[in-house]
Amino acid sequence: MTRIVPGVLFDVRRPHRLVERSVMVSRRSWMVVFSGFFEPLFYLFSIRIGLGSLVGDLTINGQTVPYDEFVAPGLLAAAAMNGAIFESTMNVFHKWKAAKLYDSLLATPLSAADIALGEITWSVIRGLLYSGAFLVTMWALGMVNSPWIVMALPASALIGFVFAAVGMACTTYMRTWADFEYVPALTLPLFLFSTTFYPLATYGDWGWAVRLSPLYHGVALVRASNLGEWSINLVGHAAVLIGLAVVGLTVTARRIEKLLLT
Repeated sequence: MTRIVPGVLFDVRRPHRLVERSVMVSRRSWMVVFSGFFEPLFYLFSIRIGLGSLVGDLTINGQTVPYDEFVAPGLLAAAAMNGAIFESTMNVFHKWKAAKLYDSLLATPLSAADIALGEITWSVIRGLLYSGAFLVTMWALGMVNSPWIVMALPASALIGFVFAAVGMACTTYMRTWADFEYVPALTLPLFLFSTTFYPLATYGDWGWAVRLSPLYHGVALVRASNLGEWSINLVGHAAVLIGLAVVGLTVTARRIEKLLLT
């Protein structure tokens, strides 16, 4: 069994204690926690005020949707990605390498699995804070088309889980702060080319490359929630995200066990 699921994951005891610590620390730096929410918000305002009137309406699955309402769910999904990836990369690296926090925590009843799951959970929560605030903004601007938009929150949690798990797994391979140049180099193309701003059909022969993006699958789930349209294809999108999350969590758990306990 441990060949598939790392044995360290069976040693989960108190991951919620690490979440509690993160909440207490963030109470004094709440603006830092919400900082990544503003980038997609500014994109939304720019489209709402100017670009949307130039592009006009789009037809999505037979529904006519204003361009700003087409983009908004994509930006909501991107907000979840931003929150999770920022927390699980740079913040985790600081706690690990600079503050030596994890070495200290292992002297307590906490285990390596608690550290991995606790940090990933807090990263998901941060992503949910971003997406929840963005959802309220969408509602205030009259950009919510269906009561099913509430399903965007569990979809955002799944997006955050994927990027938190994969982000933390990648962080375990980083040696210096210079390595974090690769983070925006990877996330920016995902943000721009995951049907966030354009329908999949506009990518032509490059549509297959768009489907490789984890954010694309998340955007599809959130956009379907806002339109109130459900199809069997959404099961495939969710399955891809769940698979990536499991892989990221498995790699993170193995790396944490190797680096902290050996």
